[in-house]
Amino acid sequence: MTSVTTMSAALPAEYRDRLMQIAREVSFEEGTRLFEEGRHADKFWIVRTGTISLDLHVPGRRAAVIDSLGHGELVGWSWHFTPHVWQLGAEATTPVRAYEFDATSVLTMCDEDAAFGRAIAVWVGRVLAHRLNAARTRLLDLYGPYGSGVE
Repeated sequence: MTSVTTMSAALPAEYRDRLMQIAREVSFEEGTRLFEEGRHADKFWIVRTGTISLDLHVPGRRAAVIDSLGHGELVGWSWHFTPHVWQLGAEATTPVRAYEFDATSVLTMCDEDAAFGRAIAVWVGRVLAHRLNAARTRLLDLYGPYGSGVE
């Protein structure tokens, strides 16, 4: 993922510090499911170490891996948008250490400070736009008759 979508590049230091005040350090063993598609989205994570894959349920088949996330990257954006339901699934593909955030607390902070809320929304929006573009390219490479056309 490009650096403009990581929290350290996307948020001013003041907002990063405020967000980190409510962070909780967590660890996940390889194979741990962080969330499942269609379930309530009430948390998000910033990866410190390790790799997390994002996947999409495919009926009758194994889940399709859409993207892999690593150091500094945001895991989960569905918490920010109504109806707050995960659009994908996520699994630790290696041992992972991450910062975990309670979505309700962050959304309350956003409501209480419009500038902070806007910064969070722009960050999450950039991450979402980047991931949609990456998924599009991946799908074209996999299923398009001539690939993505990117040279």
